[in-house]
Amino acid sequence: MITDEQHIRTLIERWAAAVRAGDLDGVVADHADDIVMHDVPENLHGIEAYRKAWPPFFDWLAQGVAFDVESLDVTAGADVAFAHALLRCGPVADDRGARLRITFGLRKDGGRWVVAHEHHSFPIGDQGAAEAEVRQVHERWHAGTAAKDLDGMLAAIAADVVSYEQEAPLQHVGVDAVRQVCARGLAAAGDAPVTLSNPGLKVLVREGLAVSWGLDLVRVGASGESWSRGTRVFERRGGKWVMVHQHLSVPYDPATGEARTDLRP
Repeated sequence: MITDEQHIRTLIERWAAAVRAGDLDGVVADHADDIVMHDVPENLHGIEAYRKAWPPFFDWLAQGVAFDVESLDVTAGADVAFAHALLRCGPVADDRGARLRITFGLRKDGGRWVVAHEHHSFPIGDQGAAEAEVRQVHERWHAGTAAKDLDGMLAAIAADVVSYEQEAPLQHVGVDAVRQVCARGLAAAGDAPVTLSNPGLKVLVREGLAVSWGLDLVRVGASGESWSRGTRVFERRGGKWVMVHQHLSVPYDPATGEARTDLRP
């Protein structure tokens, strides 16, 4: 006879396998409608919020990130249970990568075990984990851009951000000013699909500050493509990384006054 502990262990291992496979329905299965999740960057309430949190994470995993259960302990009572696990959650090629900590709270609904609570975290000071979080912020920008979701694009931008955009004025102060720049860019694309990516992105983290730099590639429709240079500064506030400064530019020839967006790296 399968014990409750064995059943819950199988449930969690099946959940982890679904995460690795990018199987959203499999990830959401066996979760309560009123689940509360303390995710690494934010708190989520309800099954729809839980569902929406996973696609950007799948995109990050697809870049070559492991999600492997290293240890799992389960304690079950008659109607309530908890489990705690350590998972390797970092580049596949780096066995020393970040370890993700997860605590699960479960209850029985109609005789069936469901996850009512998840708490995910990385240790503070774990530079590999912090870098992974900053890269995940970029992935969420990519997903928000592709969905033309302004709120999603701006979710990790500080209210007091100072952004040096490619267009005038010299600086855009505050998230509302950045929102206007993003809105104009999406409007200019019309109905054409838009994608943003950061090939070769570099990230450096030291305690509560992080810097990322590299090239931004924007594609509009089937043929429109432009490269630019981007440097971004992040600060850890309220348990999550937010962008406090951004500097974007394209090569510029002072002699001719011409800017180049058609250059390739």
